[in-house]
Amino acid sequence: MTQIPKLIATSVVRGSEKGQSHGGVYLLDFENQVAEQKIDWNTGDIDFAGRGWDRGLRGIEFTEAEIWIAASDELFCYDPEFRLIASYRNQYLRHCHEIYRRDNLLFLTSTAFDSLLTFDLESKSFNWGLYISRDGKKWLSQAFDPGTRRGPDFANSYHLNMVFVDADGIYFSGLNTSALLAVSAMLDIEEYCSLPRGCHNARPFRSGVLFNDTGANAVRYVDRDGFESVIPVPGFDPKSLTHVNLDDSNIARQRFGRGLCVIDDNLVAAGSSPSTVSIVDLDKKERMAVVNLTMDIRNAIHGLEAWPAEWD
Repeated sequence: MTQIPKLIATSVVRGSEKGQSHGGVYLLDFENQVAEQKIDWNTGDIDFAGRGWDRGLRGIEFTEAEIWIAASDELFCYDPEFRLIASYRNQYLRHCHEIYRRDNLLFLTSTAFDSLLTFDLESKSFNWGLYISRDGKKWLSQAFDPGTRRGPDFANSYHLNMVFVDADGIYFSGLNTSALLAVSAMLDIEEYCSLPRGCHNARPFRSGVLFNDTGANAVRYVDRDGFESVIPVPGFDPKSLTHVNLDDSNIARQRFGRGLCVIDDNLVAAGSSPSTVSIVDLDKKERMAVVNLTMDIRNAIHGLEAWPAEWD
């Protein structure tokens, strides 16, 4: 059996108020069933309106000796001991969700601006943006320079929450796209496949698509040959949950699936709320292991990645 690597997870505490912790970073050791909080995110200089809004920490990526973690409107760089090295802002980075590294570029979802941004890891600057819009059934894109003031207006029409990049192109999706979308070299946008509304973390995988089917409380993989693997998100006895006065679909609920990390061609780590990470076997269609971080119903996993083995 594949050895499960250590995982790093970020969280968002929905409905938290100013002065309270509203997220964190955790290192998870499944072999020893240990979870260690590395960062308690309690900065107060954010917008606390809405359920999630600017709260918490989001996407995670790595370079050779650095950890990159996105907040809503800021990109943070840490060393492997979680000491802050630097942080970066841009006027067009707002309500960021997931991020993805490809070579020397970080791709970021700028949800509030219906855009994707790139951050150059060599020059340490935001150097490209792509604004997404729709004309009827046709998806449109418009490149812009995030270093100027000629970018898009604040919109959040599609709630872009995922970006994935491979040799074939850029893929992205959102709560309101109803599809996994692919960007060609000519910046044309095509639908790679349809998706249920409200899903998270959609990406091409094997011969199909893998995603958190958040509305159905499941991790789902569907391939082009008709094979489908659906693994339910774990739930807990309601009596064991805390802050249940906010247990509302508009603020927080249990079994909210978000955060995916591919371990190998079959095993996947999946996040949910209250902050829980499950290891699922796609071929066997079953959950293999679970680590729970808290029973606070407001606390939901956001980003999820494998910890570099060479850092252990």
